[in-house]
Amino acid sequence: MSLLMDFNKIFRKYNLNITGIIHIGAHYGDELNDYINNGVQDIILFEPLSNNFDRLRENCVDLNANIQAYNVALGSKDGTATMYLSDNDTQSSSILKPKTHIEEMPWIHFEGTEEVEVKTLDGYDIKGCNFINIDVQGYEMEVFRGGKKTLEGIDYIYSEVNKAELYEGCAQIGELDSFLGEYGFERVETYWPEDWYNWGDALYIKKK
Repeated sequence: MSLLMDFNKIFRKYNLNITGIIHIGAHYGDELNDYINNGVQDIILFEPLSNNFDRLRENCVDLNANIQAYNVALGSKDGTATMYLSDNDTQSSSILKPKTHIEEMPWIHFEGTEEVEVKTLDGYDIKGCNFINIDVQGYEMEVFRGGKKTLEGIDYIYSEVNKAELYEGCAQIGELDSFLGEYGFERVETYWPEDWYNWGDALYIKKK
């Protein structure tokens, strides 16, 4: 799903010095041109759903950047998982079972599943990227638990956040604040699309 906060605006507002981007839950790669237009050349993409990944690869063709794409989900340990597929172009699909999401957004239905491979972020031993964009529908904490070493080299995190259990067992924004705070991150901006929405986006910056 596209960012709720415009990448170009936060790039300028916070004078971000991005050396490379890890995009987790890349979907179709709608933000790729924004990354490249702001001078980012090293981009690593993770997208677990097979049809999305095929389209993502097509969208990477002829782009002027060093792009690596992996057809896997990220989590706290290696294995496999069942993803619940949503009918809004799969934008709300998650490894976690939908909970209040069904009540808050009843126009979105979850009717299918797909088995996906799960790896840890640390297993890729990524160097040179200092910005994470993560949109994994409530599964953020599990991804970060599998990426503790990677977080040491990250300066910025743009993450979807929740203030209710939209998916069973999903991390709440306060839990993410506490976990990421242990690695020196501070939440500097948060955007909720509407007052009644229990999901939004947040930007975390590592304190120097």
